[in-house]
Amino acid sequence: MLFENFSIRSLFLNGPVGRLEALLNAGSPNATHAAVVCHPHPLFGGTLHNKVVFHTMKALQTFGFPVLRFNFRGAGLSEGEHAGGEGEVEDVCAALDWLEHEFTLPVIFAGFSFGASVGLRAAYADDRVRALIALGLPAVAVGDRVYDFDFLRTCTKPKLFVSGARDQFAPAGKPEALVATFADPKKLVRIEAGDHFFEGRLKELRIAIEQWTRETLTVS
Repeated sequence: MLFENFSIRSLFLNGPVGRLEALLNAGSPNATHAAVVCHPHPLFGGTLHNKVVFHTMKALQTFGFPVLRFNFRGAGLSEGEHAGGEGEVEDVCAALDWLEHEFTLPVIFAGFSFGASVGLRAAYADDRVRALIALGLPAVAVGDRVYDFDFLRTCTKPKLFVSGARDQFAPAGKPEALVATFADPKKLVRIEAGDHFFEGRLKELRIAIEQWTRETLTVS
């Protein structure tokens, strides 16, 4: 059964350096999982209202999962200042703590771009997280930012990677080579004609997330 139109709750999480602005899209009383979705780089306009983050939330809520989105420190109404990715890992841990307290359900982690690179570091070894979704994961250095995902070489949680075929941060061959180094189970989906932000291809993004979630978590 597919679910739609759950209520939205505005709240603040207790973060490591102050309150974190958040939205919870409520789920079914019989939900089998909860989810958290992390937004792209806050210094380049990324917030919990990002289109990719929103459509990821909608894809996961289709299955009745409660889905939490939050603003990293210094973004939106969240307190604190941007911490170069290090402190933001702690923000993700705070969100996982909140989900555990609120629902006590296995968690699906999803993140877009910066949110994926930061959130994966928090989620890959956390026993509360059962599956990982990375959207627009940088497969090359971006400016002076070099990304290291070696920790996924031994991570045996189910993993979905979705990138646009025209993503400038994941050029042809690079995500394929990167994902090949990661432990199974894993799946890489390339969205044809999609750029880093999946502009004009958000429907295909949602379909990829829904299909993988249905197959991987055996939900209907």
